[in-house]
Amino acid sequence: MGPTASGKTALAVQLAACLPLELISVDSALVYRGMNIGTAKPDQATLARVPHALLDIRDPHQTYSAAAFREDALGCMAEITARGRVPLLVGGTMLYFRALLRGLDDLPRADASVRAGIEAAARARGWPALHDELAAADPLTAARLSPNDSQRIGRALEVLRLSGQPMSAQLARGAETLPYSVLQLALIPGDRAALHERIAARFDAMLADGLLDEVRALRARYPLTADLPAMRAVGYRQAWAYLDGRIDATALREQGKAATRQLAKRQLTWLRSWPGAIILDSLADDLPAQAETRVRRFLAHPAHEINPA
Repeated sequence: MGPTASGKTALAVQLAACLPLELISVDSALVYRGMNIGTAKPDQATLARVPHALLDIRDPHQTYSAAAFREDALGCMAEITARGRVPLLVGGTMLYFRALLRGLDDLPRADASVRAGIEAAARARGWPALHDELAAADPLTAARLSPNDSQRIGRALEVLRLSGQPMSAQLARGAETLPYSVLQLALIPGDRAALHERIAARFDAMLADGLLDEVRALRARYPLTADLPAMRAVGYRQAWAYLDGRIDATALREQGKAATRQLAKRQLTWLRSWPGAIILDSLADDLPAQAETRVRRFLAHPAHEINPA
């Protein structure tokens, strides 16, 4: 686990090269076909050497949920273990990790009338104002969401209004446990400024590699709208605004980098309070050796690890 640009994929590929591991992606954007540049999807040469499960399993106009991820991931894990190998889950979508480890709680079902009221309030006051409202009632959930994350802010407010309880309190109760021993490695940079430099360099590289052309091609191929989860992903949201003429090239670059830094901040908020995680400095020169030592020890004595659920 780790924030964006922390080197999760590179480390996972290194571990899979020397240990009996098979990779499963834990990323809400990598599930989408055609979204390669803006998601930093591993290239074809890497995937040929080290395949990743749960990449390219949805078209970008389709939705994907934590529940769907859990079902898919458990299926992949069963197949991998049946082959006598060990699943290595890698990514930064912390909600997916949580759903896998602890199951899904019995939250209230979506209510069209309640959601319509929330969306009307958002049109009148803006999503940042509703984020402030959520923060007053459920600060733990609000801290993990961008002020413009309409989908998740709307759902959190919907749960609050339907149940009278904050989503964070209901999720904290947990529902199911994972039937595996688990080693959790969290890559957290010791130097936040260095992570920000990585983020800036990577976003510039994405633009140079053709992010705008990629979004143009996606818009031409699929029935997309700006409010779809795929197009609200960091980088794609800003590219969409640029192609619509709402921001210029300078704003595209600045807003894309700022949004990526905010994403990393939210991921780090999750990780710093994550139960059972072993923290490794993602910028350490000996990170691969540290991680390999931890994994080898775990594979030799898996029952010694505490199941975090």
